[in-house]
Amino acid sequence: MADNYSFDVISKVDMQEMKNVVDQTLKEIGQRYDFKGTKSDLTLKEKEKELVVLSDDDYKLNAVIDILKAKCIKRNVSLKGLTYGKVEEALGGTVRQTITIQSGLPDDKAKAITKSIKEAKFKAQGQIQGDQVRVQSKSKDELQSVMNHLKAEDFGLDLQFENYR
Repeated sequence: MADNYSFDVISKVDMQEMKNVVDQTLKEIGQRYDFKGTKSDLTLKEKEKELVVLSDDDYKLNAVIDILKAKCIKRNVSLKGLTYGKVEEALGGTVRQTITIQSGLPDDKAKAITKSIKEAKFKAQGQIQGDQVRVQSKSKDELQSVMNHLKAEDFGLDLQFENYR
């Protein structure tokens, strides 16, 4: 029997699902009548974990983002995993917006998660390990309680739990 049980708290977006979302969004933009003859485009930069939305004006840009959000919901990609940058002017009178895709827990959120576990007085310890938080306890039931507690809290992120042992 193991002395300690543990699980990892992470927050990341599945990039394959994100590719599918982008493909479906581009397909819908190509088919819709209100986008005929416009310069609306969506580019996924996997290495930088960014999504660049380009369109003629703010109205069309917002329409593209609405389509993107609908496709994300349909493919179970959490909208909390997307961080929207500011709208900027681009070449040729177009506008551009960069959307950052969540990969790992930011330091401030990881600290908030460990603080939340301590304040709830669970018999479990949370440790920050890079871009994730490892939660350890002697009791599996205690870990289940911590998971339920973290699901109930709103950290502004889509939290996943893995490596439950």
